[in-house]
Amino acid sequence: MIGIIGIGAMGGAIARGLIAAGTAPGKLVVYSADVEANARFVRETGAKLAYSNVDLVERAGDGAIVVVAVKPFAVGGVLDEIRKAAARRGSVIVSVAAATPIESPESRLEPGQPVVRTMPNMAAAVGASVTAYACNPAAAPRADDVADVLASIGIAEPMAENDFSAFSAIAGCSPAFTFGYIDAMARAAVKNGLPKASATRIAAQAVYGAARLLLAKLDDGASAASLADAVQSPGGTTVAGVVELEQAGFGAAVVRGVQASIDRDKELLG
Repeated sequence: MIGIIGIGAMGGAIARGLIAAGTAPGKLVVYSADVEANARFVRETGAKLAYSNVDLVERAGDGAIVVVAVKPFAVGGVLDEIRKAAARRGSVIVSVAAATPIESPESRLEPGQPVVRTMPNMAAAVGASVTAYACNPAAAPRADDVADVLASIGIAEPMAENDFSAFSAIAGCSPAFTFGYIDAMARAAVKNGLPKASATRIAAQAVYGAARLLLAKLDDGASAASLADAVQSPGGTTVAGVVELEQAGFGAAVVRGVQASIDRDKELLG
């Protein structure tokens, strides 16, 4: 059994992703403080319903993965509530709370409780997240099991906690950068006669296709730079655009934007 506390955007995406990936709905037990959301979710998915956070931990059983996907302000209260049950059951507590180091949930749980810190991004809603995860020593033996759960919403990357700020910038913040890039390309096409909706769809699909191609070629030794070179014919349209972007400081601006996000993340962590 896998338990999921909180079935909002992220918890719901994980539950639905697990079912889509082949997990039997009856192997999932869910709970939310929203009674109507519980009823609707169970009706739509076939997952089992718990009647409290503690009941969920108990129903999930010994050694179960329990995903805590509530709002950050509510995490502490949930962990306080399930502390004894999680210790008794040996639950692996998986936190999706943003900007929350492992030591924070650990401090709310019994010593030695397996805890995993994760950081999905907004593309979890369409099964295309990249999710970083870090295990405390007690959870390390279950790392592969946790990775399998996280893979239901995209890909999972093991990560040292001190690298989470960099990960947050290139995975958590970057959708905003990418949406801005897509919109800018669409506006350029609108300037030249294309309707905005069509231009946006075309630009978004082109970015999606480029990303898929790069991911497919990485294991063959390709890089983003090598694929960019491959599409630039001498004297052609692509290289003309690339040179113009470079002269406008495109690459440097991206690096600065990512660095600003990393610096701000570290400031917020204190």
